[in-house]
Amino acid sequence: MDPNIPDYLYGFTVFASSVLLLSVLCLIWFGVMRVPASDRERIVTASILSVTLLAWFAIAEFLGQRNVYWPGNTPTIPTIQFGLLVPLAIGLFLLLRAPSIARLVDAVPLSWLVGVQYYRALGIIFLLLWWGGFLPWQFALPAGIGDIATGILALVVAAMLVNKVRNAESAAYAWCLFGIADLVVATATGALTTPGRIHLVSLDAPNVLVTSYPLVMIPTFAVPVSIILHTMCLWKLKRLQTNALATQTAGV
Repeated sequence: MDPNIPDYLYGFTVFASSVLLLSVLCLIWFGVMRVPASDRERIVTASILSVTLLAWFAIAEFLGQRNVYWPGNTPTIPTIQFGLLVPLAIGLFLLLRAPSIARLVDAVPLSWLVGVQYYRALGIIFLLLWWGGFLPWQFALPAGIGDIATGILALVVAAMLVNKVRNAESAAYAWCLFGIADLVVATATGALTTPGRIHLVSLDAPNVLVTSYPLVMIPTFAVPVSIILHTMCLWKLKRLQTNALATQTAGV
């Protein structure tokens, strides 16, 4: 039997998905326009990245609507982990191997890479679902509070970077680690509360909703996208540190 899904969750998912997609697409297109290349190369790069993002979303939507990850279909196999880890592995592989993405990371301001994750504040939906009795607190509270904090701090740190506040890059690094830790905790508590081989917590009220459409779009799309954006931030910070060290060494 499918879990009881509140009606408002469908509307919220459409809104949240639109915010995330629009935000990342704007990051891609405005960022690519800063890459030192011809207009044709810029358009081709931005188009490929945009189509890849939208295709990924469409596949996640297709599988999610068919409840492929719902544990009622395969009660002993935690297929939701595949829905999260497979696209994440592919995305990180392409991120680290594609020269065009390296140029994009160099061109995009760090404040953009940080600030774009303001959408994480939409994690308030976990708290609303917990309050309504649809999610176990062991998952909803750390996931919701962590996401809200990450989204709000994204704007704060981005403003620090724009205004060149002292230690702003250190704050970005700390924010990035916090944001990744939040996703790891949410993924872990989600696995521990969902029916399957490692279902050890909330046995009396299993976390079935997170594996069902539309909430399943968060672990199979929003979480991998966020981890990739965090990776881009860390990559950018490393490149900035390397460039600053090279400049300092050259000036000696």
